[in-house]
Amino acid sequence: MKKLVIIPTYNERENISRMLSKVMSLSGDYDVLIVDDGSPDGTAAIVRERQAEFDGRIHLLERAGKQGLGTAYIAGFRWALERDYDLVFEMDCDFSHNPDDLERLTAAVGKGADVVVGSRYSRGVNVVNWPMSRLLMSYYASKYVRIVTRMPVCDATAGFVCWTRRVLETIDLDAVRMVGYGFQIEMKYSAWKLGFRIDEVSIIFVDRTEGTSKMSSGIFGEAFWGVLKLPFRKIQSQKKLLQR
Repeated sequence: MKKLVIIPTYNERENISRMLSKVMSLSGDYDVLIVDDGSPDGTAAIVRERQAEFDGRIHLLERAGKQGLGTAYIAGFRWALERDYDLVFEMDCDFSHNPDDLERLTAAVGKGADVVVGSRYSRGVNVVNWPMSRLLMSYYASKYVRIVTRMPVCDATAGFVCWTRRVLETIDLDAVRMVGYGFQIEMKYSAWKLGFRIDEVSIIFVDRTEGTSKMSSGIFGEAFWGVLKLPFRKIQSQKKLLQR
């Protein structure tokens, strides 16, 4: 089973080399695709230096300028599908997601899940070192999503996710509209509406110690208003669209 971890980056030179070493050390043979949005701090150069060490398991997709988290992941999804990966993971570069938990997400797929969410809120609140204001915003954002959409996911905004190939082949990636953190909600909602099974694996989320957070009020606003529109959208299978 071919597995790919997609990690979007922008100015992550403090974390990128350590993250690559950690993922490469795992027993599950995870390949990595770094999608770098023109980091001026030299993140991509560090990736290129590390590629030769791991026999084609580290890949780099460079884009011009900051184009948004959602578009980075969609570019990564397309890259993965073109190369026949079976499982595709989303993960942050800053170690807020523990790479060791990749194996737990993989195991959940083996138990029948189509999408596996590394969840901060499925068993209480498992977040370390966030200021209370940000924690409350994140927690109640997921509550808000559940109320508006009725989607049975405790951590709808989670960015630590495993997608099976058939889910990514089925979702119409061209129709995904949100580009910031709302992208995470929209993708999960689309998978759920298309009938896929979403499981949550409880994780401990630890705020970054190196580098700078990319969260902004604009990203939050896009997600807030975008969620209100989701129940009124018709979610169609990409396979059905191609058959027309």
